Amino acid sequence: MATYAGVDLGATNIRAVVGDESGRVVASRRTGTPQGPNGITVTEAVLDALRGAADEADVDPTRIAAVGIGSIGPLDLAEGAIDNPANLPDTIDRIPLTGPVGELVDSDEIYLHNDTTAGVIGERFYSDRNPDDMIYLTISSGIGAGVCVDGNVIGGWDGNAGEVGHMTVDPNGFMTCGCGVDGHWEAYCSGNNIFRYAQRLHDEDPVDTSMPMESADFSSADVFAHAEEGDEFAEHVLDQMTGWNVIAIANMTDAYAPLVIYVGGAVTLNNPDRVLDPIRERLDDVVFGNVPDVQLTTLGDDVVVKGALASAMTAGTGDRSRVR
Repeated sequence: MATYAGVDLGATNIRAVVGDESGRVVASRRTGTPQGPNGITVTEAVLDALRGAADEADVDPTRIAAVGIGSIGPLDLAEGAIDNPANLPDTIDRIPLTGPVGELVDSDEIYLHNDTTAGVIGERFYSDRNPDDMIYLTISSGIGAGVCVDGNVIGGWDGNAGEVGHMTVDPNGFMTCGCGVDGHWEAYCSGNNIFRYAQRLHDEDPVDTSMPMESADFSSADVFAHAEEGDEFAEHVLDQMTGWNVIAIANMTDAYAPLVIYVGGAVTLNNPDRVLDPIRERLDDVVFGNVPDVQLTTLGDDVVVKGALASAMTAGTGDRSRVR
């Protein structure tokens, strides 16, 4: 029986899984992502997680036929590495991945993707319909998307396609993104910025609110919580957030014509009704063509690591007919 592995490399945690030829996860290992002193330390942590998952599955690493990796970026696909990761300390300038992982498992079949591309591969593989045209969208601390068109997963020449959080949704540039550019989607609707958007709106037009606007502990979760309690200003912030989400999702729909958009990430998973229901209500008003089915991810927090596993099984496609 063939054995495969998947890795989810995030800025906070690393998770490795070993699975069988049906895509069932038989073993898993999670560890924290080292914050230094250099990229090799992160590489070694990835290898340790893979060894741990293989040990738990009672499988010699060299028996693993292929490995998929879903990772933070930016990626250098030509070298199989992460180059100057944005969400790790500056001392971590380069993280080699495909070479060291290939040596561990004694295989050339190592598939590296950014995390949202791994997400769309996973959603495609584990979906009942296995659609050829779909998007996986994450709304979390940041925003990104994996796209599959006509059965082709779009990775980009350097592996960094899908940075949709940096699409301009507001040409007036009311909010500045963490990347330094005004008007990006992520500046308004990501977990790192919803509360900042609330503060900026309140600065422009102070109104009564129960939200702790000046507190150092004020977070995006507070905006959702106070909206549930009926705070009118919190409701207004979420209504504005929905408007930006709809603009961006309509742009993706008109560009790629997906049949379905699966949405994940912490902001969505923790507040599915507040995030997805208003999008569904408004999307038909602005999309030019067919309106996609907007659904909560079917894979929860496992979407990236299961997508990485599915990539290993299907040569990076998520197409079940490609399982070897």
